[in-house]
Amino acid sequence: MTTSPAAIALPPLPRLPTVVPRSGVSSDARRALRQLLGDVDRALATAFRDGVDASALAQRRSESVQRIVVHVWTACLGEVNEAALFAVGGFGRGLLFPHSDVDLLALVEHAEPARLRALEQCFATLWDVGLKVGHAVRDPVQCRALAAQDVSVFTSLLDARRLVGDPVLDDRLRAIVDDPALWPPREYLAARLAERNTRHARYNDTAYNLEPNLKDGPGGLRTLDALRWLGRRVAHANHRGNDLSGMVVEGLLDPAEQIMLEQAERTLWRYRFALHLEAGRAEERLLFDYQRALAVRLGFEDEHEKNLGVEQFMQGYYRAASQVERLGVQIAERFVEMLEPPSEPQPVGDDFVRYGTRLAIRDPDLFVRRPAALVELFILRLGEPGIVGFTADTMRRMHQATALLDNALADDPLALAAFLRLLRLGAPAEEALWRMNRHGLLAAILPAFGKVFGRMQYDLFHVYTVDEHTLRVLHNVARFATPAARQDFPIACEIWPTLEKPELLLLAALFHDIAKGRGGDHSVLGEEDARAFCTRLGLPTEDIEQVTWLVRWHLLMSTTAQRQDITDPEVVQRFAETVGDGARLDLLYLLTIADIIGTSPKLWNAWKDRLLADLYTATRYALRSEEDLPSDAPTRVRECRAQALLLLEAEGIAPAACLRVWTDFPESSFLRHRPEQIAWQTSAIVRAQGATPLVEVHPLSVRGTTELFVYVPDRDGLFAAVTAMLDRLHFSVMEARILNSRNGMALDTFLLLESDSQQPASPTHAEELKQRLHRALAQPAHVHQLTKRNVSRHLKHFQMAPRIAFSAAGDRTRLALVCTDRPGLLAAVAQAMAEAGVRVHDARIATFGERAEDFFLVTDRHDAPLRPVLQERLLHALLQRLRPSA
Repeated sequence: MTTSPAAIALPPLPRLPTVVPRSGVSSDARRALRQLLGDVDRALATAFRDGVDASALAQRRSESVQRIVVHVWTACLGEVNEAALFAVGGFGRGLLFPHSDVDLLALVEHAEPARLRALEQCFATLWDVGLKVGHAVRDPVQCRALAAQDVSVFTSLLDARRLVGDPVLDDRLRAIVDDPALWPPREYLAARLAERNTRHARYNDTAYNLEPNLKDGPGGLRTLDALRWLGRRVAHANHRGNDLSGMVVEGLLDPAEQIMLEQAERTLWRYRFALHLEAGRAEERLLFDYQRALAVRLGFEDEHEKNLGVEQFMQGYYRAASQVERLGVQIAERFVEMLEPPSEPQPVGDDFVRYGTRLAIRDPDLFVRRPAALVELFILRLGEPGIVGFTADTMRRMHQATALLDNALADDPLALAAFLRLLRLGAPAEEALWRMNRHGLLAAILPAFGKVFGRMQYDLFHVYTVDEHTLRVLHNVARFATPAARQDFPIACEIWPTLEKPELLLLAALFHDIAKGRGGDHSVLGEEDARAFCTRLGLPTEDIEQVTWLVRWHLLMSTTAQRQDITDPEVVQRFAETVGDGARLDLLYLLTIADIIGTSPKLWNAWKDRLLADLYTATRYALRSEEDLPSDAPTRVRECRAQALLLLEAEGIAPAACLRVWTDFPESSFLRHRPEQIAWQTSAIVRAQGATPLVEVHPLSVRGTTELFVYVPDRDGLFAAVTAMLDRLHFSVMEARILNSRNGMALDTFLLLESDSQQPASPTHAEELKQRLHRALAQPAHVHQLTKRNVSRHLKHFQMAPRIAFSAAGDRTRLALVCTDRPGLLAAVAQAMAEAGVRVHDARIATFGERAEDFFLVTDRHDAPLRPVLQERLLHALLQRLRPSA
């Protein structure tokens, strides 16, 4: 993919114009310097494209910029005493990427006006020739005072490098940095760790963001810089050529860790150099705007549709950042340990001891001699109170043993037996699995898990890499065991204590996405992996079948609830037949919730909670052998009417009034609505005493949404008018029931969430919807203009051609639409249907990241299925409105 750096010569250092000290820089010389800088940057870009190492090019740019900076300083100030110019930041470390800031510190003993004017001229000239300069002018006293107040100022001085000027000031600056009274090791470490935590919190405390920050995000280049700063200040590992080698000498790193960090750093440098070139500015975020282009620039190619070049490119970043983040956390713990005097060891079993809050191994060769101890150590940590980590030596030996054993750990019977003991602890095992992953042990036991390490999916639905998602699913599963989760997940928390073997659920969570990116159906491939591993664990056949079934069908409950009509007994019956028994249903329900929340926190809402709860309850009913789910329509209608009537009588509404209203209701109202909904609609109609249009809004209905009921004389275009208003008021439609009474009234029900929050509407917003829609429907029918809103920056990068399919559905036509989601999508679809002369009778709306999957039951204006000619007209109208460029 790249050429060896040694095979290509670096661009030469620039030749500068002749300079006369203290003469200033003429306009001609400025133009020459500007041209020279442009030539250097173009040559560096060409060399990068040809495969030269990014770090070598960043060093060459630093050297070139240094020559220009020194040239301008000399032209403006000449050879001066009591003044010097220092490079700080990345420039101080000798690295400048294509659009990096040039950070400078001018240290002066006496800031007389003439010297300050010369410095202003110097910095203005540097800006004029094309350098983005960040500068400060201080005397040594000011410098020391600021460094004492602000750890970031002190840290910047660690990298300070004199470029030109009085050498005496080099000594003055070194005296500030080396002063033991300024930021002693303990204080410096605490300040750096606090800064790290604050910085990481801005990025959701994970390296696995969809648009990660190469520099400041967790596992970014700032983490590596911080390790070097800590090494020099805390451990005095001041090897300026390579501070990591100094940390090896101090025993804070072993050579293998140094190699891993340096390899990760080279990857991050390469990506950062390419990103600056692609963006044309100092961009540090791997935005969707650049990801595909960067993958092409760096030579990544699509392997197949489930392993795109851009996904391989991002996996390279995630793997590098994850290595840096993991080792960064572990090395920081070593610094803490180094500054804490060790306590007396206390024995913990035969093989382990504890030093205060840290566990250690007795025998340095324990992990190699008996690999199962690697797992046992994590089990021990769960049960040993007050433990916060492992000693530095134990962590190092853990990593060395894991590397030495390689894949042999996955086949070690004792290690697998220990892993099974861990899983059988249930919910507490999740924390141990998370920590094992941090130390690289989980991938050693599950090699297939190592393949999805850093594996991203290029869409807006999956916001984490596969490995991070899996760990979050495990965490969500473990939450069901905690009393605090009962308010949010009452059914799940009732199920958890009844599980006889919670380890089966943990295994299913570990394997449900383990085959992502291989090509083919990841559920099928994952089932094979799960079967092989569970067999090696020695699980009974029935347990293996339970785990593999869950892996194979882990998406079944979610897709059934969101894409099918779960009020239809046939849908529930088919789902129940696939599930088979109540124990399997319990496990699938827990896994489904944990999977949805672990995919993206924004995906979970009251609507999906209610959907899954309804499907779970209906399926449990269907699975009871002694009770059949009533599937005949007359029985279901009678039961719904009876329950609704009880609710209405409790409101004080006479049964006769209810029955008069119901004589006009179609049978499908009682088949497709809950008794609570029928009672609410009936009560509204009775109270309206014949007045129309009737618009009722329930801010929080029994379906976990805001429910809208429209009762108005039916007319063509009504669905389009309502959806246009909903779009204008920023509501998302989850489901729509479009029914007609026997006397020509529309009985339309919409289940809604607020578009921004994906939560039910506030009472104020619900009332606004009621009033505005009532006014709109009271007007004569007219074309409702859609609100024009720009497609978000994210969605612009995930455009897809719409896929539209028609199929027979009894006396109606089923329309399936898959396309890119966007603001106002449903309203646009509704207008296309109105223009084509198509009536909507039912709508189910599902959105998965950038992908909308909507299903409609439609007819022509005579309530007949769509003929081919009308299907073609509707297809054309939809494509006109939904094409990606629209």
